[in-house]
Amino acid sequence: MESLELKDKVNILGTEYSIKGQKGKETSKLEHADGICEFYSKEIVIDDFEPTSETVANPNLYKKKVLRHEIVHAFLYESGLDVNSEWARNEEIVDWIALQAPKLQKAFEEAGCL
Repeated sequence: MESLELKDKVNILGTEYSIKGQKGKETSKLEHADGICEFYSKEIVIDDFEPTSETVANPNLYKKKVLRHEIVHAFLYESGLDVNSEWARNEEIVDWIALQAPKLQKAFEEAGCL
């Protein structure tokens, strides 16, 4: 399976964040996470792990979900919600948004409301 080609940047509410793939063992920041969003350096880092029998069956699909998750964190931070609310730091709601975003986009496109 080919490795996921990540874009190198994304615009989050007018703020540019860089996107990087790193092997988890290359940085201690990924020791307990598959991705991180560094608000102060405006950087999103995703673990670019090699697929093995111990990893998910479709690593590229999983990495896309992790990247969406970290982008949601960035949106909540840049909008001020992360700093001023507990729910916006809740990993459960961030994960729900990241998991449902493609389905939401498809529904919005089908309804013609984008």
